[in-house]
Amino acid sequence: EAGIRCEAYLDNEKLGYKIRQAQMQKIPYMLVIGDKEVAAQTVSPRARDGQNLGALPVEQFIAFIREMCEKKQ
Repeated sequence: EAGIRCEAYLDNEKLGYKIRQAQMQKIPYMLVIGDKEVAAQTVSPRARDGQNLGALPVEQFIAFIREMCEKKQ
């Protein structure tokens, strides 16, 4: 809907395994979204290099990703 490519891993694997898989696949940003994040409509993105960007409103994260994509072009 926002024009950003993403994948959701909804299987029953452990969270640590999913994070390692994303790191091995060189996914630029990972989001772990639970009940608390859904209720607050926030995300806490983690960059591939391990940098935690802190809790952000969903719309602010979408704007951040769009800006990053524009810089790459």
